[in-house]
Amino acid sequence: MIRFYNTLSRRIEPFEPLEEGKVGLYTCGPTVYDVAHIGNFRTFLWEDLLKRFLRWEGFEVRHVKNLTDIDDKTISRAAEERIPVSELTQRYTDAFFEDLETLNCQPADLFPRATEHIPDMLALVGELEAKGLTYVSQGSVYFRIAGLPEYGCLCTVDLDGNLDGARIDSDEYEKESARDFVLWKAAKEGEPSWDSPWGKGRPGWHLECSAMSRKYLGEVFDIHTGGVDLVFPHHENEIAQSRGASGKAPVRYWLHAEHLLVEGEKMSKSKGNFHTPRDLYDRGVDPMSLRYLLLSMSYRKQLNFTFDGLDAAKAALGRVRDFTVRLKDKTLTSGVNPELKGILEGHAHAFREALRDDLNTAAALAALFDAIRAANTAMDAGELTEDAHEEAGTLINAFTDVFGVPAWETVLIPSEIEVLIEKRQQARKKKDFAEADRIRAELKSRGILLEDTPQGVRWKKA
Repeated sequence: MIRFYNTLSRRIEPFEPLEEGKVGLYTCGPTVYDVAHIGNFRTFLWEDLLKRFLRWEGFEVRHVKNLTDIDDKTISRAAEERIPVSELTQRYTDAFFEDLETLNCQPADLFPRATEHIPDMLALVGELEAKGLTYVSQGSVYFRIAGLPEYGCLCTVDLDGNLDGARIDSDEYEKESARDFVLWKAAKEGEPSWDSPWGKGRPGWHLECSAMSRKYLGEVFDIHTGGVDLVFPHHENEIAQSRGASGKAPVRYWLHAEHLLVEGEKMSKSKGNFHTPRDLYDRGVDPMSLRYLLLSMSYRKQLNFTFDGLDAAKAALGRVRDFTVRLKDKTLTSGVNPELKGILEGHAHAFREALRDDLNTAAALAALFDAIRAANTAMDAGELTEDAHEEAGTLINAFTDVFGVPAWETVLIPSEIEVLIEKRQQARKKKDFAEADRIRAELKSRGILLEDTPQGVRWKKA
C-alpha cells in the first residue's frame, strides 16, 4: 500500500487516486527569470522521482508543470537588462529545459506558460466575481478571503484578525501576513498588460496555477506538489481560488519538499554558498552524482548539501556501478541458491516498501546496498547462481527506473561528442560563454577533454 504525508490533513494517508490506475499530477515549476539553483532542483528531482515511482508501480501519470513567465520578478529583471520580458523568460526557459535534460528528468506531459493562459485566468476571476468573492480597488481585482470560511486549511499561519484590512499587491509577502490578495493587477506604465473586463492589467502570481490545473487536470485532481515555501501564501491562495469558483476542494493530496541547506546554512549569494547545477558542473561535478545526492534523503527532511556529501554520493554511485559491471561479467555457479535468492528478495521487498512509505529514499538506498553487499559476498565465495543473479539484476533495474540514475557509466560515442562540440561552437558564436563553458565541463566530467586550436576544436579521452 502506498502512503503519502498529506499537508492538508497533516498525517500520512493511504494513496487512493480518483480513477483507478491513473494519477493527475501538478507540480509548481520555476519562475523563469534566472537559472534555477540546487535548492530548486532538490524539489524538481524529488517530483521526478515521485512520477517515476508511480509509473514503476503501474500507474498512468498525467503530469503538468507550469512555467511562470509573468510576475514581479520577471518584470523587474527584464527592466534591469532593458530587454522585453518575453526575451528574458525564453532565455531562462531554454536553460531550465537543458538543466532538466542534463539531470535526467523525464519531461512533463505539459509545460503551460502563464502568458498563454490569460483567457483561462480571466474566466476564473469572472466566476469568483459572480460568487461575490472579489472586489475592485484602483483598477485591480482582489480576492476577499473573509468570504471563504475554509481559507487557511493548508497553512499553519494564525489567521485571527488577519482576514480583513490591508490588501496584498505583491506576488510574495510575509509568511505571517494573511490579507486579501490580488487576482488581477491594474496595468502600470512599462509593464506587459492584457485587456480584461476590469481594465488593462496582468494576472497575480497565484491565479495561473488554479486556472491551468483546472484546464488540464479538472476541478479536482490527485496530487499537487512544491517546496514547503509555497504552502503559504501560494498554495493556500490556489485552494481559495479553485474552491471559491467550484465549491470543491481541488486537490486530494498536497505533498511538499523541505528546504535544502548548504554547509548547514540557508543558501544565499551574500554568504557565498549559492550554487546552480551549472556552477557545480564547471567544478567537474558529475550530474548523476548531484542527482543521487539530492535524492538520498527523504523529501520531508532538510538536506544539508556539502562537498564532502557530494564526494560520498559519487563514491556510493561508484559502488553501484562497480557492482553492475561485476554482475554482468561474473561467471555464474550452476544450480540454485534458495537462501541467497531469499535474502535478495527480502532486500528488494524492503526497497519497494520504503518507497511506498512516503518515498523514504534513504531506507530504499539502504536496502539496495544491503543487497549489493550480500551479492558481492556470494560472488567472492563463488556462490552466485543464476536465480540470485536475476534477482540482483532486477533490483538494480528498479533503482535505475525509480531514482533515474543509470547504474552504469554512460559512455559517449564520437558522434555524440561532435554534436556537443557543435552546440558549444554555436554558443560561442552567440557569445553565450556560460553555455559554452557548461558544455566543456559536461564533456570533461564524462572523460572528454577539449582543445581549441587554430584548425578547430580537437577532443581526446582523459
